[in-house]
Amino acid sequence: MATAQETHKYPGELNDVPGWFWPLDQVLFSWFLERQERLDTRGDLLELGAYLGKSAILLGHRLRDGETLTVCDLFGAEPPDAANRAEAAKSYSSLTRQAFERNYLSFHESLPTIVQAPSSAIVDEVRPGTCRFVHIDASHLYEHVEGDIGAAKDLLGPGGIVVLDDFRSEHTPGVAVAAWEAVLNRGLRPVCLSSQKLYGTWGDPEPVQEELLATLRGRDDIAVTVERAAGHRLVRTRAKVKRLRPPSLPSSRHPAPAPAPASAPDAGPPDATPVPGQTTQPRPPERAARTARPAAPRDRTRRLALDLLPPLVTRAVRRYRAQQRAKAGRAAQSRR
Repeated sequence: MATAQETHKYPGELNDVPGWFWPLDQVLFSWFLERQERLDTRGDLLELGAYLGKSAILLGHRLRDGETLTVCDLFGAEPPDAANRAEAAKSYSSLTRQAFERNYLSFHESLPTIVQAPSSAIVDEVRPGTCRFVHIDASHLYEHVEGDIGAAKDLLGPGGIVVLDDFRSEHTPGVAVAAWEAVLNRGLRPVCLSSQKLYGTWGDPEPVQEELLATLRGRDDIAVTVERAAGHRLVRTRAKVKRLRPPSLPSSRHPAPAPAPASAPDAGPPDATPVPGQTTQPRPPERAARTARPAAPRDRTRRLALDLLPPLVTRAVRRYRAQQRAKAGRAAQSRR
């Protein structure tokens, strides 16, 4: 069985890259990043857990001059503890750094800064307060996610956005516990929720929510509801259609070839150039050559029936058919 990196060597578009980065989250990522650009919010981008690069490719598309995208992942390196080793063996056995780099370079000219280490190492690689957007999608174990959220709080600048993946999936209860614990006890304030991700900030969520609601309520392909829980306003989003597209997606450097256009009938050879001063006369249609065509199933059945009949009956049938063909030929001649 082919692995993900073998079957997706050169993705033709972002959604050719394997991964669980759904179109609704592509729309939300793009909106948050474009808003930061519009407000001239400066800072680096950070992703903890990259898999095969799908979300990192979009993040790299939103980099501006002087900014850095840092990606931290084990990429097959030894996990820090037994529980993490079991998790990696179960869910990420096909992940390699080579596959990530191949996918990323299909859309960008150079790689991001790669930290091949446990996510806990990121605080030694990125300076506090320098990031504007952090995506947490590494381990699903509570102890690791709790640490990743703490790191994001230290690394984000004022008004920065953190995104927590798998905060409500049935197979990731550790993420859910860490996420809502951060909301209830660690000052994290939700901005919005998608089916898989919680978008939050340690700043004031109200201005961001108002702008986001105004944008999403103007779309007919995304459903929006607002609820309150434990003193927090929760903006819930849901895709109404399967194929949402953000306003801008990165373009692959290896796009799929376009289908060859069908040649027009009677177009003539492509290198036929008219001679100056000579009127080109349309060529009369050529009589189609009589070519042997494969017998239709009905013809084969009739022929087989004739072969099985007694010789006397077979000769009579063939003689009758010859007479009918001759009669049809004389009728055609008389009409000319």
